[in-house]
Amino acid sequence: MFQRLLIVVFALLGFAAPALAAGDDAPAWLRQAAAANIPQYDRQVHAVVLLNEKNVTVSDDGRVTTVTTYAVRILSREGRGAAVAREIYLTDSGKVREMRAWLIRPSGDVKRYGKDETLDVSLADDDVYNEARARTISASSEADAGAVFGYQATSESRSVFTQDEFEFQDRLPALVARYTLTLPANWHASSITFNHANVEPAISGTTYSWELKNLPYIDEEPHSPAVTNLAPRLAISYFPADGAKPAPGRFFANWTEVSRWLSELHDPQAIPDDKLTAKAKELTAGTKTEFERIQAIARYVQSTQYISIQIGLGRGGGYRPHPAAEVFAKSYGDCKDKDNLMRAMLKAVGITAYPVVVYAGDPTYVREEWASPQQFNHCIIAIRVSDETQATSIVRHPALGRLLIFDATDDQTPVGDLPDHEQGSLALIVAGSDGALMRMPTTPPEANRWERQAEVNLAPDGSITVAVRDLAVGQSAARARRMFKNRSRQDYLKIIEGWITTGGATLAKLTRVEPEDDPIAGRFALRIEFAADRYAPLMRDRLLVFKPGVVSHGQSVWLTSASRKHPVVLAARAYTETMRVTLPAGFEVDEIPEPLRIESSFGAYAATCEVKDGQIIFTRALVQRAATIPVEQYAEVRSFFARINAVEDAPVVFAKK
Repeated sequence: MFQRLLIVVFALLGFAAPALAAGDDAPAWLRQAAAANIPQYDRQVHAVVLLNEKNVTVSDDGRVTTVTTYAVRILSREGRGAAVAREIYLTDSGKVREMRAWLIRPSGDVKRYGKDETLDVSLADDDVYNEARARTISASSEADAGAVFGYQATSESRSVFTQDEFEFQDRLPALVARYTLTLPANWHASSITFNHANVEPAISGTTYSWELKNLPYIDEEPHSPAVTNLAPRLAISYFPADGAKPAPGRFFANWTEVSRWLSELHDPQAIPDDKLTAKAKELTAGTKTEFERIQAIARYVQSTQYISIQIGLGRGGGYRPHPAAEVFAKSYGDCKDKDNLMRAMLKAVGITAYPVVVYAGDPTYVREEWASPQQFNHCIIAIRVSDETQATSIVRHPALGRLLIFDATDDQTPVGDLPDHEQGSLALIVAGSDGALMRMPTTPPEANRWERQAEVNLAPDGSITVAVRDLAVGQSAARARRMFKNRSRQDYLKIIEGWITTGGATLAKLTRVEPEDDPIAGRFALRIEFAADRYAPLMRDRLLVFKPGVVSHGQSVWLTSASRKHPVVLAARAYTETMRVTLPAGFEVDEIPEPLRIESSFGAYAATCEVKDGQIIFTRALVQRAATIPVEQYAEVRSFFARINAVEDAPVVFAKK
């Protein structure tokens, strides 16, 4: 699997420190780290990294020796999971030569961990076979508050690249984080710092050292950027001086070079054979338009089983797809194999397509400043289309024209749409010298809407019977479809019950849950019916207090903190809801919520409540645009959603006649 390779490559060229200690006592470096003064942290900080040091030594034949030195102090019981050592390697091109760990208990006693406590595990449990593995030592069951855990590991590898990355921290605070690189004579290195002011290396000969100290805890805030876009990280490229012996690995001066290299790996594998061609023509036989032909092939490729077999990773095998004819014959493959199969089938019916490499999971991860295939963890496809094909997932390439972007691995998202965790990402269109880093499309809010119609009968005793009809489209439908298909019927019903109880109907009894999926049209419908006793409390035997938010829609944005450290990230979405509540016999309306209409640069909202023909009709509609809102505007975005949540939580009061 392509994304598995990213984890591996990041760890191939590691870091170092003093030699491994012998004996049962903790080594001097760990004792020194444990003696460091710890700042006073907030209660949510459960551990602090005392030392995160890696030293990489590169030989001119491509061998890389990495020593990792790491120490962490556990501050509370919740932080015990940080007391884990892990060293990643590839079986075909590397090995962990030595690994030891120590636990200094609060009493000062030391426990040493060695071979008997070391596990060798697969990095990708969902792959049939993967050469990426990890040596691990865990002290999490023994690391009480106040304990210090540390480890050292020495590994060897050969990399296909002369590039590397180093993460100075994750969310945990770090007192010292250091990356040291020692190169052969006549080699030099350059670096780029992400998510932090530029870190200049200390240079001695061909040894480079980058260091940061006293890095604070990265707060977990709702709707904040991914930690990969907040924690400081380093991108390094190293290569021989002009005229010196060529490097044994690849480095890239620009994105065109990355595109050419990946094209060399992908294009020869996308050749259709006779059987594949026959199948492509069979699938498209009844189609009338270009888009229908793409749809027919896309559905077939999406149904091809996802199975990953990764070999030759250390030699770049993780970037090369299997031949399309082989994937077709075996009817399985990983993301790049599925992309390659689809390219070949489209080619068989006269449609050109290109691989696209992207980082799935954080649209802000890839940076234009560092040309490297190591920035990507997933492979999707760009299909060249004519003006007759219209879809929200089309981009215009300066040389290749209109390209329809599609993820053949995501079987919940149809052609014409794109998974939301890939939207807005910088991705590389792999097309030889025409390849380019491009921003992936972001679908408009209306393309990801959720519509709800609800009928509520309210009895004089406060009990209710409710019928709900939901319709989701776009990525709202993809999320609903994924939730339905990936769970058992029982677990799915529990989620629906959770929506209802969150709305306040704690005594609800479901009588109907009926999903209707239309993946081709990108729609998902759901019918829900239930009854609940004592939903609306009867106050002083004369007032019924009814809250219209009977069923949670899961669309609310809650920003309760008065201040904020990180930007607010909003996805494109929209919802509309109309709820009709039949007036209870013997009661009349005494109080209804005031209407609300608000607009901002990132969204618009409107809500009304009116009495008509013996019913209360409550309507609400939100259009939320994809946006990253800076901290300076936090008060505005917090107020926007606070007003929405207040009006949606406001009750309708009925009084006895």
